[in-house]
Amino acid sequence: MAAAAQGEERRRTLTGVLYGLAAFGTWGFVAPIHFKLIAAVPPFEVLAQRIVWAMLFVLGIILMRGRLRELAGALASPPVLRALLVSALLVGVNWLTYIWAIATEHIVQASLGYFINPLVNVALGILFLGERLRPLQLVACAVAAVGVAVLTVAAGEPPWIALTLGITFGFYGLIRKKVKVEPLVGFCVESLILFPAALAYVIYLAATGATVFLQGDRVLDFLLVLTAVTTSAPLIWFAAAAQRLKLSTVGLMQYLSPSCLLALGVLLYGEPFTTVHAVSFACIWTALGLYSADALRAARAA
Repeated sequence: MAAAAQGEERRRTLTGVLYGLAAFGTWGFVAPIHFKLIAAVPPFEVLAQRIVWAMLFVLGIILMRGRLRELAGALASPPVLRALLVSALLVGVNWLTYIWAIATEHIVQASLGYFINPLVNVALGILFLGERLRPLQLVACAVAAVGVAVLTVAAGEPPWIALTLGITFGFYGLIRKKVKVEPLVGFCVESLILFPAALAYVIYLAATGATVFLQGDRVLDFLLVLTAVTTSAPLIWFAAAAQRLKLSTVGLMQYLSPSCLLALGVLLYGEPFTTVHAVSFACIWTALGLYSADALRAARAA
């Protein structure tokens, strides 16, 4: 019996790792290449198409899994609906910033945003959840702040793309942590909230002849529809991984996404990676290393 239980646990862990690799690999490698291929489409149209198709895709999954009652329950709960309205707006801003960053050759700065996101989560935990930092965690946050300051001083202005991505996704995670709704259902509600405005914009573009969609380029049309998958699938896989793995394991796997994004920006798309970038990223990576080491030590002690 014990051997069977251990075997089942190993299979569960392996499945969780595969789900995690699929999610973070999609976010860090597949999605940026996908959005780079449709960089000629205006970012607002890409965002609107992404919301429309993602809503249809995830609603189809809800229907196939027979979870329409859960969705109706979430929509009927004013507190849940209010929280998901805010999270929907945050993820919309995050998506638009990400799309714009990919299209305008700011992939390296986008990767910085997702590297600092875990440290933004730490700050939000202190401010809103009453969490306290251990000494090594305080050092990690200070080192990360130095990394952002280096880029700010060198550029003459804050790295707005990185900060917007990191902060919006951090607040998004905070809200989704506090609201009591299953991840797939919550994402469907968020998509439904954003859907009317997105559909109205798509119709407006079509009516004024300003749309790129359905103008004869079938490959481009397919790639726009495919945003439903690159938007929804990694979120579903991420939820599946989180159910099967320790939180510390998921946290460490999270760095795969911005690492892939950084490599793509520099090696595939030829974006500059200067000495200033190197110093800034070195600070961020050092901070992540310190924080991760402290988290693992605390997990082992527990």
